[in-house]
Amino acid sequence: MFSLLLHPPPEQEDYLIAELAECGVSGITEEPGRLRAFFEHSADAQALLERFAEYRPELTKVASVDWEQVARDAWPPLAIGERFYLVPPWRDDETPPGRLRLEIEPGMACGTGRHPATQLCLEALEKYVQPGMSVLDVGTGSGILSRAAVLLGAGRVTGCDLDPDAVAIARVRVGPALFVGSVDAVRSSSQDLIVANIDAATVESLAPEFERVRRPGSKLILSGFPESDIPEGIEPWERLQRAEWVCLVC
Repeated sequence: MFSLLLHPPPEQEDYLIAELAECGVSGITEEPGRLRAFFEHSADAQALLERFAEYRPELTKVASVDWEQVARDAWPPLAIGERFYLVPPWRDDETPPGRLRLEIEPGMACGTGRHPATQLCLEALEKYVQPGMSVLDVGTGSGILSRAAVLLGAGRVTGCDLDPDAVAIARVRVGPALFVGSVDAVRSSSQDLIVANIDAATVESLAPEFERVRRPGSKLILSGFPESDIPEGIEPWERLQRAEWVCLVC
């Protein structure tokens, strides 16, 4: 067995994982700023080095791998913002004082908390969620942002996603107030805060619905897009940024 260490830009990681899957990868681990892929047959090594040359590949022979342990080790606890402590459910690390324990099952649905856009949304939520307010999470994925709003004391949290599998997974940790569908099914003037961690084109198409369901004085938190693809027609009064990823607060 051997490992192939690659150094992709963050925005290409998902694409590269898909490419590696087509090459018969035995397993993939994510490390800061890089991906490590494992292969069984050394005869494939030279072809892989040539195929992924642009990602500065490094080839290493390795012993047999305990994939369950590798998967667990790849998800250490992570402090996000001022309030959250992100952990997978199998970790028993003590939550640091003053932080909220946010458990998420990695890999089960979109939204592991490791992406800069998700982290920016969490930082915005901890600033603007007030006890008792109503929160709508559009494109909830794994439910991480809905769960964060619950931990921050929101009175009513609703989440929606077009993926029924994602909704089923998110309901396990967030509760039944998640539905398969979009914001057009939400009652008008009913939300104190809306968060949407989705792409810019979808934000633009849903902008009229966001305005319809917002209450006067409500907050709108938008992320999921890089600085080069900010949605048109959005006038934020606060902007958070990490690397090329942007979060707009309106």
